[in-house]
Amino acid sequence: MIEFRSVSVTYEGARSPVLDTVDVTVDEGELCLVVGPSGAGKSTLLRCVNGLVPHFTGGTLAGDVLVDGRSIRDNHPRDLADVVGYVGQDPAAGFVTDSVEDELAYAMESLAVPPAVMRKRVEETLDLLGIVDVRGRPLATLSAGQQQRVAIGAVLTASPRVLVLDEPTSALDPQGADEVLAALRRLVHDLGVTILLAEHRLERVVQLADRVLLLAKPGGRAVIGLPADVLATSPLVPPVVELGRLAGWAPVPLTVRDARRRAPELLERLPAGDGSPAPPRAGRSTAPPAAERQLARADGLGVGYRGVPALRGVDCTLISGQVVAVMGRNGSGKSTLLKALMGMVSPTAGSVAVGGRAPASLRPSVMVTLAGLVPQQPTDILYTESVAEECRTADSDAGAPAGTCRALVTRLAPDVPDDRHPRDLSEGQRLVLALCVVLTAAPPLLLLDEPTRGLDYQAKRRLVAAVQALVADGHGVVLATHDVELVADVAQRVVILAEGQVVADGSTADVVASSAVFAPQVATVLSSPRWLTVSDVAASLAASPSPSSATSARCPVVSP
Repeated sequence: MIEFRSVSVTYEGARSPVLDTVDVTVDEGELCLVVGPSGAGKSTLLRCVNGLVPHFTGGTLAGDVLVDGRSIRDNHPRDLADVVGYVGQDPAAGFVTDSVEDELAYAMESLAVPPAVMRKRVEETLDLLGIVDVRGRPLATLSAGQQQRVAIGAVLTASPRVLVLDEPTSALDPQGADEVLAALRRLVHDLGVTILLAEHRLERVVQLADRVLLLAKPGGRAVIGLPADVLATSPLVPPVVELGRLAGWAPVPLTVRDARRRAPELLERLPAGDGSPAPPRAGRSTAPPAAERQLARADGLGVGYRGVPALRGVDCTLISGQVVAVMGRNGSGKSTLLKALMGMVSPTAGSVAVGGRAPASLRPSVMVTLAGLVPQQPTDILYTESVAEECRTADSDAGAPAGTCRALVTRLAPDVPDDRHPRDLSEGQRLVLALCVVLTAAPPLLLLDEPTRGLDYQAKRRLVAAVQALVADGHGVVLATHDVELVADVAQRVVILAEGQVVADGSTADVVASSAVFAPQVATVLSSPRWLTVSDVAASLAASPSPSSATSARCPVVSP
C-alpha cells in the first residue's frame, strides 16, 4: 500500500539529509509504528506519504514514494486526498472551519459525498472518538486533546484507505488515548485501513503495532521489523521494556500483561514489602520545612468562559522545592488553572495570588520575575527568525548574562542549531527552546503545560534532570500533564481535577499508584506503590543483599 523507494530528503540549507535512503514497504491493513529521537525525520517521513514533502515543505527529494500505486512525484496532496488522511502534530493548524460538525463534514464536501452519507459518517465518527458532547461547540473553545480528536475525526469521515498520524495521543488524557487507539484498532482489523503512526509515548501504542519502523540519527536511516525484535536493541523503549531489560527477561515484554506474568520472580529479588519505605526517589525535595516558602495560592478559585465554568472552588497552595503534577481528563481545567496563576484569565469567584499579589494586576515585567509559563503551543512565545536570536532576546528580556539561554538549549537539546528558524524545528525541539526561553529568567515558580508533548525518552530524561535541578535550587514547578510516566519520575505531589474541581490531592505514590487510569507501568506490573519507575526498582536491587545484587549486576539498566 505504501512503498518507500530509496527515499532521501534534504531541506534547503541543511548540512545533511533528514532521511537517508529509506527502503520500506507498509502492507495494506497494517499498523506500522514509527519511532525515533526528536529530529530524526519522523514527521518528514509521514509527510512524504501524502506529498506534503516535497510539494509543500520544499527541499530535495531523491527516490520515490508510491501510495496505492500512485507516485507522490506526480501527485500533489489534493490528488491523494481520496486515499490518504493526514493529521499533523498541531491539529488546530489544519482546521478550516469554526465548529466541530462543520470540520467533520468539510473533507466529505470537498469530495462531493452525498448529504445522506455525510450525516451518517459524522454520527459514526462522533461516537467512535467519544466527542458527541462537543458536536456543537466552536473549535476555539475546545481543549487541545478535544481538538486532536476532532482533527482525527475530520480525516476519518472521508473514509481514507491510508491514515497517517503524527503524535495522535500526545495531547490526550489516558482515557481519551484509549478511545482513539481502540478506534484505530477497529479501523485496521475490521476495515483493513493502513495506518502509519509516529508516537513518542510507546507505552500507549506499541502493543497495537504490527511492525515498528525505527529512524535513527544521523541521517534518518530506517530499520523495520516486528516490535519485539526492534525494541530489543532500540535506544528508545517504554518503561515495561526497560524493566524487562533490568530484570534480564528474554524476550523482553511489550505489555504490562506480559510483564505481570514474570513479576513474581522479580519481586523475590526485591526487598520484602514490610511497610518500609522505598529508597529516596530522585527529585524529592530535601529542603527542611522551615526553608519552604509559599509561591502561589488559590482560594475558592472559579473561572468561566462565556458562562461555562472551567474551574470551581479550587483551593491549592504551591510551595518552593516541590514538583506538583496537575492531572485530569481533557477539558478538566488544567490549562485554565495555569493561566489563572499567570493572570491570563480573571477569577469569576475566589482569589489567586502569586508572590502574595494578584497576578492580573501585575505588569509583565514584574510577572516574569515571579512565574513563567511554557504553553502547550511553544510557538506562542517564539517570535524571532532563528534559535540564536531567540536566545539573545531571552537573555536581554531576563537581564541574564549573554549565552545563558543558549547554554540551556545545548544542555536539553544539543542538536538544535543556532541558524534554524524556530518553526522549522520538530515539535519536541520547539518545546525545549520555549522552555529554555522561560527558564532564562529563573522564575521562582515554573508552570509547564504538557511539557513532554513531542519529546522522546532521552529528551524527557534531560527535562527531568532540569526540573530536579530547579527544585534543588528552591524553585517550585507545576506540570499540567497526561504523561503518567513523567509524573512518576519527578512529581512529589499530584492534584487531580475533574470538571473544574479538585477531586484528589496527595503524594504521588498515594494518588497515582492506586489509580486504574493514572498508574505508571512499573507500579502496575509490580502491584505496589513502593516502585513507580524503573529507577526505583534499580535502586532497590542495588540496595538488596546478595544474590539479588549479583543478579542485578549481571542485568544492568539499559538507558533508552
